[in-house]
Order: sequence, then structure tokens, then C-alpha cells
Amino acid sequence: MRHPSHSISGLLLAWAMFALPGVALAQSVVQTELPAAPALPAVAVGTAADAAAARNSTAVEDPNAIRVLLSPELETLLAAQIVGRISLLDAGLGQRVRAGQTLVRFDCSETQARLKMAQAESSAARETLKVKSDLLKLDAAGDTEVALARAEAQRAAASIDVARAQLAQCEIKAPFAGRVVRLHAKPHQSVNVGAPLLELVSEGPLKLRLNVPSRMLRTLRAGSPVEVDIMETGQTYAAEVTAINARVDAIAQTIELEARLKDAPPELLPGMSGIARIAP
Repeated sequence: MRHPSHSISGLLLAWAMFALPGVALAQSVVQTELPAAPALPAVAVGTAADAAAARNSTAVEDPNAIRVLLSPELETLLAAQIVGRISLLDAGLGQRVRAGQTLVRFDCSETQARLKMAQAESSAARETLKVKSDLLKLDAAGDTEVALARAEAQRAAASIDVARAQLAQCEIKAPFAGRVVRLHAKPHQSVNVGAPLLELVSEGPLKLRLNVPSRMLRTLRAGSPVEVDIMETGQTYAAEVTAINARVDAIAQTIELEARLKDAPPELLPGMSGIARIAP
């Protein structure tokens, strides 16, 4: 004999299917198994950066591969030597400059007036000394007066030198031929003494700075060949060791080297990095 609960459950299910056909239809749809989607073939996705990273990781695993940084032969930061307002700034980012070219000029009208005043005082002091010297010959002046007049003439001449030195600081010239890599000031800007104005790097063959294991000192010499793979250009360049530091880093057991590229390819810029290999 069937249990009463089974009968009641059957009646309820039948009533739900008759009153709510959408529910039954949804249940049947849910219970229907969909066909499995076909598997897509795996596609390898890669970029040039990934390839470069793979090459770099392989290079780092090489015991003879060493990280290097390109540096210019000369670099400097030009700063203001006087307090004043910039009247000329003949420099732009990346601009090439020649040695002795005027890059910055200050408004130094006051210094020029001071120079003219010192020149006038020097002229008067020389005339006074001449008169005192003539009076000394006539016994109309003493040696002390002549000595004081001579000292005054010398002081006036020194004032001229000071004014000329200050006037020379009104112009900042390029100490060497190179390129502008950074600007810190703008035209018509007022600056104080020591304020940075611009940064220069020299042109020509670049230097390599690298630290190698100190055990390589057994074979390293000035002139040892070096091959450099620059990451930014993806090319290999020839260089040679030019300097070896006189002290070994006792903690890292490394020694600093400098190498120089044999040529000056135009595509290379200071700050680029790469991998160097020194022949054992």
C-alpha cells in the first residue's frame, strides 16, 4: 500500500504543472543538457618587449654578462653666480651648443654702472698721484702723501677688476661642446646665487660604467675587448676597457671598470643600458 505522503506529493506536482506551464517548461529546459562547445586551439601571444625580456634573462644567466650604463665623457650643471634677472636664455632641450657659446645672460645694468664709476675713481686717483709725485720733487709734499696717493690709485684699480669680474658673471658660456639635457630656468626669471640653470653633456664616444666580479682581475687589463648589447637599440657595439678602479668592494667582491666605445654611433644616448660581455 502506498504511503499517503506519496499521493499528496504527486497531486501537488500535477497541479503545479497544469497551473504553471512556464515553470514546467523552464524546468525541462534547465534539465536539458547543452552540447559541449568545441575546444579552441591555443594561440601563443607575444610582443617584442617579451622577446627582449627573454633575451635579457638569458643574458643575465650568462656568467660573462654584466649590466652596463652609458655615460658621457663630460657632464655639468650650470648655476647662477649672481642675483639677477635672466634677460637671455639661448638653450633648448636637446639643443647642440659649441664651446664658449653664451647660453644665459643676466640684466647687469647696475654692474656696468659700477664699472664706469670705478674707472672714473681710478682716473682721479692716478691724477692725484701724479700731482703728489711732482710736488715731492719740489719739496712741496711729503713721502707720506705720495704713499697715500699711490695706495688710493691701487685701490681704485682693484675696484675696476672687481667690477669686471662681476660683469663677467653676467654671462654663462658653455664650457664644452655638447647638448642640453635639462632646463631649470626660464627667460625673464629672477634667480638667486647658486640656483641651477641648465645641464649639459658632452658629445663624442660614450663611456661604460660597470662592476665586475673581482676574480676577473686575473685576466682584466686596460685595452681588454668588450662587447655591449644595448637594450634600447637592440644592436651590439665594440668597446674596450680604459680604467680599472684601485679598490675592490670588500662586501660585494666586485670592482668598478670604465670602458669606452670605439665609435660614436648617433643613435646612442647617455643613460641607455645594456649587457656587456668581457672575453675571459
